[in-house]
Amino acid sequence: MKTAHKIYFDNSKDMGAIPAGTAHLVVTSPPYPMIKMWDDMFSDKNRNIAKALDKNDGLQAFELMHLELDPVWKEIYRILVDGGIACINIGDATRTIGGDFRLYPNHSRILAAITAAGFSTLPAILWRKPTNAPNKFMGSGMLPAGAYVTLEHEYILILRKGPKREFKNESVKQQRRESAFFWEERNAWFSDIWLDLIGATQGQAAANTRLRTAAFPFELPYRLINMFSTKNDRVVDPFLGTGTTMAAAMATGRNCIGFEIDPGFQDQILSIAETIVESANHRINQRIHNHIKFIDRRSDEKYKFKHVNKHYEFAVMTRQEVDLFYNPLKSAERINEHTMEVTYTVTPDNNFSGDRKKLIPPRTKKTSTQLNLF
Repeated sequence: MKTAHKIYFDNSKDMGAIPAGTAHLVVTSPPYPMIKMWDDMFSDKNRNIAKALDKNDGLQAFELMHLELDPVWKEIYRILVDGGIACINIGDATRTIGGDFRLYPNHSRILAAITAAGFSTLPAILWRKPTNAPNKFMGSGMLPAGAYVTLEHEYILILRKGPKREFKNESVKQQRRESAFFWEERNAWFSDIWLDLIGATQGQAAANTRLRTAAFPFELPYRLINMFSTKNDRVVDPFLGTGTTMAAAMATGRNCIGFEIDPGFQDQILSIAETIVESANHRINQRIHNHIKFIDRRSDEKYKFKHVNKHYEFAVMTRQEVDLFYNPLKSAERINEHTMEVTYTVTPDNNFSGDRKKLIPPRTKKTSTQLNLF
């Protein structure tokens, strides 16, 4: 099994390299309008943004910045398959312009644009991004009523193109079954609030990189890719940055295409091939170890398991986890300056094979209730 990962150093407004209806999932984090470190980038796209900021017209600058993002939402609608999912990580902004402190609601402005593009809105996820020191406050401090709430969360907007995705033939159905997640992971991941992610530091990716990166932590795209796609699917990130989405796609056996306007990120993105095998396999091992701890704990609580995973031979909570299988990474290499390829093994890691069926009670012959009547 192999996956391919392609980088285009181009404007994500036009993703013409991707045919319509061929991507299965979009996971991205765009530049945040009204966050000061992005001002120059947006102003380079439209000089009226710089003029609006110079005139202290924050609301006009906010709208003009989003007009630069709106074409991307139309493009991701075009490239997604029917039933494909888009996950957009975005934070709101607070800023004082011309003496006026206010919130600029990026998430709601993107929701308005992306639903106008045709998407159906699904429940969003809020994840806490603790970036403020405990003693940091805004406004009048301890005196009412001029203090301001600090922003310590971001949104993951989740959208779907059309009706639910269908899996029609047996091969794709089997691929879907192998891409299952554990019952206990489902309970944590599909909550609308994530409190256990640590925000990635924002800063220069390299000395020759003009733009800063608002990189999200690896675990964020890793979860989303597992939640909303299957093995061998195509994942797209229109704002690739340092390549976190691409790394997560490699770790999960998906293909990935990324667009990044700043070629200064090229070396950092391509360097993922040097470390992804070890880091991805470590994450796979961690998931399996966590599950083993979970079933041991449930066994201690006298829980009677009814199902066993056929690849790893440990107990699982539901029938849907029976075919679950992680493909360990075997190798990752650069093919050229724009492409990487990952090779996977197709057999379970022997470190986790072994008979854990002792946790499953022996089957007993069922007696017909009808016979009991006579």
